[in-house]
Amino acid sequence: MIFGLTIAEFEDLSLKFFVSGLIAYMLFIIWNLARESRAGKFGTAMMFFGLGFGMFGFMAKEVIAKVLGM
Repeated sequence: MIFGLTIAEFEDLSLKFFVSGLIAYMLFIIWNLARESRAGKFGTAMMFFGLGFGMFGFMAKEVIAKVLGM
């Protein structure tokens, strides 16, 4: 028992927390890269779309698992 949680519950909670933090940090990196390269509005949108697509897949996986009841 860790903080009143089982090992599996603690791992699931910490995975979601730390990966969410990593995603937020990666969004900051994309924004900073767009700002430093002076990409403009369209270029910034394309950078967020292209580089953020993998993060969207991770978040969609959680939603699909909830919908399917897994």
